[in-house]
Amino acid sequence: MRWIARVLLALAVAAGASAAAQPARYEIDPEHFSVGFLVDHIGYAKVLGLFQKAGGSYTFDEKTLAVSEVQIVIEAASVFTGHRRRDDHLRSADFLNAREFPRIVFKADGAKRTGERSFVIEGVLELLGRSQPVSLQATWNKSGPYELPGSRAYVMGVSARGSFKRSAFGMTYGVANGWVGDTVELILEFEARRQ
Repeated sequence: MRWIARVLLALAVAAGASAAAQPARYEIDPEHFSVGFLVDHIGYAKVLGLFQKAGGSYTFDEKTLAVSEVQIVIEAASVFTGHRRRDDHLRSADFLNAREFPRIVFKADGAKRTGERSFVIEGVLELLGRSQPVSLQATWNKSGPYELPGSRAYVMGVSARGSFKRSAFGMTYGVANGWVGDTVELILEFEARRQ
């Protein structure tokens, strides 16, 4: 009987390990998702802004470190720079045209591992009805059971950076005269919950 118990225990452990090694779907926690950007202003300094509404998901296998099915959705009208008139201008047709194009979407099929916890995510950014390739440099910061009281979630933390030329999407306001920089630097920080 002892050997039967040992075999059953070994099978249970193996099944648990196999389940843990399976790719898992992660949903980005909108309450712990910061989408920021930096854009040059007449060469004096860069304006720091953010989007207040965004979400996303992806699949990640902690054993193989494979990433797939990445999607990030940003609400264009949620742009915020701490200056009401500038924010209204950013929502207008000169920039984000948030009424006609309410969402900014980034999608990627996978990622390439570049270090122990670093990845390059080559994807496509859809902005103003146009799609262009954009890559993100991502770092897997930490994964584990959430430490906060009352939570039983398994959480993964990620930092990512990237950039693109807004003129590639037809957003050319202020580029020719140098008032507004063409390069947009992206800053993404988030926590995602394993489903």
